[in-house]
Amino acid sequence: MAAAALAAVALGVVPGARAEAAGDTLPLGDADLPEVHTSHALADGVTLTRIERGTEPAPADQINTTTRGPWVVNVLTIDPSQAHGHLQATYGPNLSQVEKTTDLVRASGALAGVNASFFTFTASQLYPGDPVGLGLFGGKLLSEPTTDPAEVNFVVDANSNRALTGKLTWSGSVRNRQTDATLPLEFVNHPPVVPAGCATLADQTQCTLPGDVVEFTPEFASSTPTGAGVEVVLDRLGCVVRTSTTRGTTLAAGETSLQATGRDTAALLNVAGQGCVDRTSTLTDQEGEELPVRPGLFGVNGRYPLTADGQIVVPAGSGSFFARNPRTIAGTTQDGKIVLATIDGRQTTSVGTTMDETAAVAQALGMHNAVNLDGGGSTAMAVEDALVNQPSGSAERAVGDALVYVDGPYRSGN
Repeated sequence: MAAAALAAVALGVVPGARAEAAGDTLPLGDADLPEVHTSHALADGVTLTRIERGTEPAPADQINTTTRGPWVVNVLTIDPSQAHGHLQATYGPNLSQVEKTTDLVRASGALAGVNASFFTFTASQLYPGDPVGLGLFGGKLLSEPTTDPAEVNFVVDANSNRALTGKLTWSGSVRNRQTDATLPLEFVNHPPVVPAGCATLADQTQCTLPGDVVEFTPEFASSTPTGAGVEVVLDRLGCVVRTSTTRGTTLAAGETSLQATGRDTAALLNVAGQGCVDRTSTLTDQEGEELPVRPGLFGVNGRYPLTADGQIVVPAGSGSFFARNPRTIAGTTQDGKIVLATIDGRQTTSVGTTMDETAAVAQALGMHNAVNLDGGGSTAMAVEDALVNQPSGSAERAVGDALVYVDGPYRSGN
């Protein structure tokens, strides 16, 4: 797309776009608000629609309460029956760092995309992009879903553009092939916590306090987390390459490592300190059925379902998370279309939505099943090199990962 056209997209006015008063309006604010939809075909089966509801800027002190809006909603609709491309999730040079959504779209060679998962952000200076929940990329589980009941997941098969929403669970373990000794895995690619009472122990295997057992892959970072504990490096066959009584190493291609802290240090050395191990990793959907992890499968994490089987299911809640904020939504229509939407917020030009309002918007946009992805300052939609929406901060925020549409068939390693 030419630079002039991209600039127009960023302003919400696209050459060749069709602007019209809406027939089915969004259930936001007063019923008499004017609403205009501007639609543009980005590619076969891919449509970008900008919805502007209300025309008068909100008073700054009424953003959270006004019934007059305005609201700006951008909607990316993908029809698998007509589209020639695929939807996938992507992250930057490694899983633990952050990149802007526009950069993730550009680096993927994608046509368009939105921010996706919740990530550690300011909670971790070293690993700010670490997903807080599911991170599934091209059939590789790089971050397990949390046990937080609020987590909900959006999973797409890039081979078919079929998507599902729901709460996934995970279990993993390592088993020594010679001794059959087994140890549960607790996390994938998350820095383990060293019990405060054992931080100064010279021999961490003497710690009696609970710790963590974590598997690390080369995708996590340039090196594994450092600190007290033990680490076992395995080759691609699961056989021990080296062990260490401290943590932190560089993994070669095909290698993985197991780290343990607390009393699990001794258990890890007992199970995987020598020989070879088999690892299990099982994802289960909310119906209790195993979700086969195969090439082309991608998944990201959100917080709270918005709709399920066409009904609004968002739970009641209070506090800032449930108040008006910028929002990013992913969902599917009853006939299998994929819909990605952003709602600008915290601005006089677009006030944002509460969780209840977000669910109502998702339902009005035809999302039979929808989830609330990371929002707030993270909310961003990009078409090639240009932002379509207006982020709420002073600049576009770097995020952990994104959902991007690539206008071509999926090939393993994309």
